[in-house]
Amino acid sequence: MIKVKDIAKVIEDFAPRNLQESYDNTGLQVGDPDMVVTAALICLDVTEDVLTEAMERECNLIISHHPLIFHGIKNLTGETPVQKMIVDAIKRGLAIYSAHTNLDSTRDGVSHEIAHRLDVRDIEVLESQPLNPGFGLGVIGTVKPTPKIEFLRKIKDTFNVRALRYSAQSSSLVIRKVAICGGSGASLIKEAIRRKADIIVTGDVKYHDFTTFGNDILIADIGHYESELCARDILSRTIRDKYPDFTTYFSDTESNPIKIL
Repeated sequence: MIKVKDIAKVIEDFAPRNLQESYDNTGLQVGDPDMVVTAALICLDVTEDVLTEAMERECNLIISHHPLIFHGIKNLTGETPVQKMIVDAIKRGLAIYSAHTNLDSTRDGVSHEIAHRLDVRDIEVLESQPLNPGFGLGVIGTVKPTPKIEFLRKIKDTFNVRALRYSAQSSSLVIRKVAICGGSGASLIKEAIRRKADIIVTGDVKYHDFTTFGNDILIADIGHYESELCARDILSRTIRDKYPDFTTYFSDTESNPIKIL
């Protein structure tokens, strides 16, 4: 019988919790670590629809990339959406586990997965953690020389991006060196420039990041959701490598919370 703590160990063996950023809250969010798991529903964000879907699909464990409980909770009255979901999960006998920035910083984590899908080679960590050399946020590597627009189209198609935002003023014409950070990676733009990347692929880039750095590097903002959707594949693959017969599902009810008209 596979228990919640068994699944947690598999994930944490792959993406140790000590790799998470100081502000983060990775780990078991809700539930009993000794509960036997029937099946797991994997998602980016925990929502009421995801809770309902888990029950309908007979999953008593939800594994998310973004933590449901991110900030401290001083009471549990159901007055906020997060509190309501915690109460609902407890009532329904659901456990919730999250693997966030530790999954971003581990080897073969989110940024590595993006790099593999873009055929990036010679992959190195972009910003290593001081206490964990070889682990950290973002990656950098090389691709065969590709015209800028062709590479941008490849990004758009690979990650199903409806509207790709990029720095129009960039002087880059051919892409040879690529920096990548899943999620919100604007803080790594300076490091990507220092490492002489032709392009950085990330999400949540602000207007002033484009105006400040757009002349020095091609910035491609593919969106937070689009860049991290691959986290579901990583989590499922990691669990099933250890437990091949264990059932995992990807949520059918979650979708990008940002719509484009």
